[in-house]
Amino acid sequence: MAEAIKFTEEELNQITELRESNGSKISEFGQIELELLLAHQRIEALDNAKENLRTQYVELQDKERTLVQQLNEKYGAGQVDLSSGEFIPVK
Repeated sequence: MAEAIKFTEEELNQITELRESNGSKISEFGQIELELLLAHQRIEALDNAKENLRTQYVELQDKERTLVQQLNEKYGAGQVDLSSGEFIPVK
């Protein structure tokens, strides 16, 4: 069996420093991956919220068209003055 050789204090310090630096970089990579995951989740949540709002907006447009059609059938073409609550027919 070969005889064990002892490292110098400087060599041990270099090895320790490299191991600590590697551990630190691995931890930093993990933190970046976690931040990327959270960012992707946030983007997905925003995309879902945007799609929901788009759907609601289209539904509101449909309701508006339906109401305008109903009012036109009842009162004819014209404008509504919301402040007075009056309908002004087109001449």
